Amino acid sequence: MNKVVYIIVLAGFCFLQNAEAKLFNATSFELKNGLEVVVIPNHKAPIIKQMLWYKVGSIDEPLGKGGTAHLLEHLMFRGTKNVKDSEFNDVVALHGADANAFTSDEVTVYHEFSDISRLEVMMALEADRMANLEINDDAFDKERKIVFQERQQRVVNNPAARFAEIMERTLWQDSPYARPVTGTEAEIMSINKSDVEAFYNRYYTPDNAVLVLSGDIDVKTAMKLTKKYFGKIDKRMAFLSSKQPSAALTDKQSYRVESQMREIKTPRLVKSYVVPSLPQNSKEAYALMVFAKYFGDGYNSFLYDNYVLKGKVVSASSSYSALRKGPGVFSVSVYLSDEQDIDKGEEILNTSVEEALKQLTAERLETEKQKMLSGLVYIQDNPEDAAMLAGQMLALGMGLSDIENYEENLKAVSLEDIQSAVNKMLRHSTDITGLLLPYNTQESSVLPVKTTEEGK
Repeated sequence: MNKVVYIIVLAGFCFLQNAEAKLFNATSFELKNGLEVVVIPNHKAPIIKQMLWYKVGSIDEPLGKGGTAHLLEHLMFRGTKNVKDSEFNDVVALHGADANAFTSDEVTVYHEFSDISRLEVMMALEADRMANLEINDDAFDKERKIVFQERQQRVVNNPAARFAEIMERTLWQDSPYARPVTGTEAEIMSINKSDVEAFYNRYYTPDNAVLVLSGDIDVKTAMKLTKKYFGKIDKRMAFLSSKQPSAALTDKQSYRVESQMREIKTPRLVKSYVVPSLPQNSKEAYALMVFAKYFGDGYNSFLYDNYVLKGKVVSASSSYSALRKGPGVFSVSVYLSDEQDIDKGEEILNTSVEEALKQLTAERLETEKQKMLSGLVYIQDNPEDAAMLAGQMLALGMGLSDIENYEENLKAVSLEDIQSAVNKMLRHSTDITGLLLPYNTQESSVLPVKTTEEGK
């Protein structure tokens, strides 16, 4: 961590860190039990966003127990030794607050948004379920059924989601990233209460978490409250940092899948590349962020101007998942009409990135960077967005200086940086091409590998 001032505060309690560069003017400190706390002050309104990020997700689940992290997320709302069953939600509602949670492949996050006067209640509730979760058989059975039904609705009955899982399994192969966050139907029903309790006891410990407080709060108040509620929670000796393998970035592989589904009416084509994430290579990651903005983000993007407006595709976009522990993914997607040629659509997938790179000028680059920098102003003004960005970066192992220098790192991206990162992606990255087609679409003779799903 560069240029960080360390000050010992309240001996034996925490270390205070304050970065010189100031995107959020954030301060972080650590409790004796290892809980990292980040304070992002914003005094424009008497509100607060509390986000507790556990550094654990679906990649940490035992083989055959997919969905454990997500099921535990549900059960965290079903009672502790002190707050029984649905009382958590009742108390949150009584105080006019909002509470929710989400699970990904790498993190599980619990968050509350409230008036600043209610923060102490929200913190007490969150600390209580970090230490005192109590799972009864009835709650477990109900929530497992709910999780099963969620998968049915969001994945099994959603052709795009089913296809995304096929792509993920093919791209990531034996990596834990190949596993669906929800788990499969069979895995969900194989989970028992002791599986979830073991997962909770191993990973839900203060030294495996980051608490972000964003809003109308100062560091002194944050220290007082976190010490009062979280400071008494002991580390769990069972916790061992997970060291899951990740997909290699070196040996280039190319995969190809085709799925035909009855629910699909128009062809959808996607090509994805395995690229470095922000924690792995920040210089390349910032370059790819800016390129993704120019290439496929919105109505002024290269894809929209050159393919959508000219009627070559119905729609087109790109995305880049930079905030991951392991490798990120850069994707290009196009939608075709029934009449448009699939082979020509695939040609667009294969050539559009390189064409966009050729047409990118220094002037256009500065325009795109200014758009992104303007977006940061809105994040700075919004405690919820600020907490999300800071929490993501810290939970993935980045430091406070990485967050505070986010704006400067975007400004520093050069045309040469983008050319280097994109050319490396095109020539050396593992990639996958996927075609999701209507079931009655005439097959192309150039598809050597395919998976055909007829639907139900």
